[in-house]
Amino acid sequence: MTEQIIYSVEGESQALKDAVAGAKATFKFFWRELSWEARRIIKGLDMAAVKMSFLLDPDDPNIPAVENMWLADVEFDGRIITGRLLNEPRWATQYQASDSVSLPFAALNDWMYVRGGHVFGGFTVDAMRSDMPADELAAHDEAWGLEFGEPGTVEVVPVDDGQAPRLLTRALNTDADRQLLAQLEGEDHPMAVNMSEQVDEALQQYPEMVSGADESGWLLLHREVLAGNYPVVHALLRHGADRLALNGYGQSALTLADESGWPRIAQLLKIETL
Repeated sequence: MTEQIIYSVEGESQALKDAVAGAKATFKFFWRELSWEARRIIKGLDMAAVKMSFLLDPDDPNIPAVENMWLADVEFDGRIITGRLLNEPRWATQYQASDSVSLPFAALNDWMYVRGGHVFGGFTVDAMRSDMPADELAAHDEAWGLEFGEPGTVEVVPVDDGQAPRLLTRALNTDADRQLLAQLEGEDHPMAVNMSEQVDEALQQYPEMVSGADESGWLLLHREVLAGNYPVVHALLRHGADRLALNGYGQSALTLADESGWPRIAQLLKIETL
């Protein structure tokens, strides 16, 4: 996830390139939210999708180098993003809307989830909105029917009711951005906190959850590290999860924490006893 390759189009603005880089750098918050959405009996998100860059025929001068399209029903294994194509392709005609497709993380162009009509993520959408005159901006937002916030800023995690939103610039290039990102990396998802007792009870009752690997060779420990769920990782380690075990890609939990950008979890995994 730390790889910052960008599938760009010749002539693409620096603002859009910065937006893609920002989306890659914060994708971990999107994936953490989806890890908890999958556990919710009553779903909390209105939608969640990623925009991916599909490379086209470089020898055809009549088409762009890349077509960007949105995917829903997103899955992620640390390297590959899989989802259901929402767009009917214009140029990538080997695909159709609703096809299941898989692309490397490097092809990520943007991510977005919506809760209560409020948008989180949408870095490239913000880049485009920032260039719109007021009337066009209003028409754009009305067509989407969503709350995108003020152009030039992006939210990546919700806040409690009554709290001011925590805003990042699209390029993530200010000291305030870096401080806020470090703060967000150190905070737990509310569901991880609220369900800590239930998680502990489940691990006691079903010890196979701690030691059993799935069909891809991943322990639950690997999955929770990738999703940045510190309290669950902590509980798994207390119940004897093997921190040195390798997943199907040959990665340890510590490697995953480092590559996914969760420094607090990486530090936890370095502690010999808990």
